[in-house]
Amino acid sequence: MSGKTALIYSDRFLDYNLGPQHPLRPIRVKLTYQLLQSKGLLENSSVEVVEPRSASRDEILLFHDEAYVTLVEKYSEKGSGLLDMGDTPAFKGCYEATSLVAGASLKACDLIMSGRFAHAFNPSGGLHHAHPERASGFCIFNDPAISISYLKSKHAVKRLLYMDIDAHHGDGVMYGFYRDPLVLVIDFHESGRFLFPGTGFPDEIGEGEGRGLKINIPFPPQTGDQAYLKAFHQLVPDLVRKFRPEIILVQCGADGHFDDRLAHLRLSTNFYREVIGEMHRLAHELCSGRFLLFGGGGYTLQNVPRVWATAFAALAGLNPDNIIPNGWAEEFRKSTGDNAPEAFHDHPTMDEAKTLQETQKVLTELRTHLSTVPE
Repeated sequence: MSGKTALIYSDRFLDYNLGPQHPLRPIRVKLTYQLLQSKGLLENSSVEVVEPRSASRDEILLFHDEAYVTLVEKYSEKGSGLLDMGDTPAFKGCYEATSLVAGASLKACDLIMSGRFAHAFNPSGGLHHAHPERASGFCIFNDPAISISYLKSKHAVKRLLYMDIDAHHGDGVMYGFYRDPLVLVIDFHESGRFLFPGTGFPDEIGEGEGRGLKINIPFPPQTGDQAYLKAFHQLVPDLVRKFRPEIILVQCGADGHFDDRLAHLRLSTNFYREVIGEMHRLAHELCSGRFLLFGGGGYTLQNVPRVWATAFAALAGLNPDNIIPNGWAEEFRKSTGDNAPEAFHDHPTMDEAKTLQETQKVLTELRTHLSTVPE
């Protein structure tokens, strides 16, 4: 499978900083870049690092309401204020910082749709909780949703797949396109009975012309690779082949990895490698390789760079070894004050019989709600 892969990156991504005590730590994006660099993955001839651009106000308004964008501008200049109930504080320059994140994703869209690159990864992106009229869950502007609207309006994309494997339900994207028949949304997440935002149940399958095109697969806490991959392989390839998207977008939150600070799942790097690898193959089978990968959640710094480097390697068709480079380990200690992880890869995680049974119940319930995906 051929095609160049772009990594959208700038140290300016660190400007999206909600505060020193906030669990969303921007250093995770730079550590990911440095790990890819240290592993030699950016030296491959099929990989290129590309500078981001900022999204224009009109581009942000493709998804967000005028009054909300004006509020973000006001609080950004003021340097304080709450953009939701308390999880997403404004800060000086927050409008510019989140516009850069959104613009990075739009730059990725243009690179892919122009044919210059087959694949692109924006590790700063994946801010999937923001709604048209408000911030939510650490997310100010919803760059995946803006990207979907941009692909439809500028590039006339008619069939688009958005898959979300963040531990938290991607509610901003799901409900933003809940009635849209052009967007197939597949969302794997820890059940809303246990985790923010408390949504994303199997009976939520879309409305109107979008009915049957919004797929939610919630898992109980402590679910690992085995159950997740069982659900993924049973559902996703067939759904994607029936829908035949023109481009695939995947939000790759690392907070499903075991020992994450905010979620309660047990996924390993093996899960991310297998899922992104399969979506990469489907992209080449169905849509000329067009594949946009976003970052997302992830709150344990030993996990996030390895998960995203694993995902990027799968996207680029590379196979990194298990060594953590000494130089990167030292940089990690300096940047975080913590010890670096000892290995690049994890052992796959298995599930108890009860978890597998609960997963099968979710799949059975989902099938009772789904209408046929249009050809």
